[in-house]
Amino acid sequence: MDLEKLEPAIEGILFASGEAVSVKRLSAVLVQPEEAVLDAAKNIADKLIRDGHGIRLVRLDGALQLCSAPEYGDIIRQALETRKPPKLTQTALEVLAITAYFQPVTRAYIDKLRGTDSSYTVGVLTERGLIEPCGTLDAPGRPTLFRTTPDFLRVFGISSLDELPELPQKKGEDPEQLKIEESIDALRSMEELVEG
Repeated sequence: MDLEKLEPAIEGILFASGEAVSVKRLSAVLVQPEEAVLDAAKNIADKLIRDGHGIRLVRLDGALQLCSAPEYGDIIRQALETRKPPKLTQTALEVLAITAYFQPVTRAYIDKLRGTDSSYTVGVLTERGLIEPCGTLDAPGRPTLFRTTPDFLRVFGISSLDELPELPQKKGEDPEQLKIEESIDALRSMEELVEG
């Protein structure tokens, strides 16, 4: 495929898919190096923003997806008669922060760090598509491992987990508890930025 048709082809594929498509798959289908696909995607994303379109092209780890522009979220929900998802509770933010910063994790590990049962919250976050099972731990009982999803990245407005804020260390405090508190604060501030 010649380069001048690359951007429209990527737009068409992403629009028709309705979901994230891996850069690797786009590269194979379009017979272009991944770098060319990513360059074209960046051009598309820049044009959509610059020209004030109601859609955005977002990069989610190794995938690309078209989605609605956040500033039109309320009117889109009204038109589609959907409700805005409820804000995450403190408990959900704790479980999500532990999962995001320490993944893959078992529910028992989350419980240990939080000091309480997290099975209900893990179930809710799984239902909402923010975390997902990603295998089992090679240990007695073969506990399920959990990780964050592309929806997690989209909800928090980041392209990859590398963009999560770093957790600073404070001296003289329990490092595990401190990491949890800092990761919760980091996710909360990201959630407020995306919603604000």
